[in-house]
Amino acid sequence: MMIKLYIDGICILLVAILANLLASKLHLQSWYSFLTEWSDKGGSVWRHLLFRDWLWLFLVYPILLGLAVPLGRLVVKILGVEQ
Repeated sequence: MMIKLYIDGICILLVAILANLLASKLHLQSWYSFLTEWSDKGGSVWRHLLFRDWLWLFLVYPILLGLAVPLGRLVVKILGVEQ
């Protein structure tokens, strides 16, 4: 059970890293940059978010992270760790 959770976690981490690289290449806000800006500027940061940043942060990024779990399950199946 712990190995399955570990593999799921690794897959989520790898997908998150790749998603952040993609966000950087596409000049989209990442959660890190958004929260850093929020801690500096407060609530006014919401007014400066572009529509594409909203889509990325609240739709695409969560979907990508959600898809990492089935990827982890596939890796578990391929490795034969399932019991």
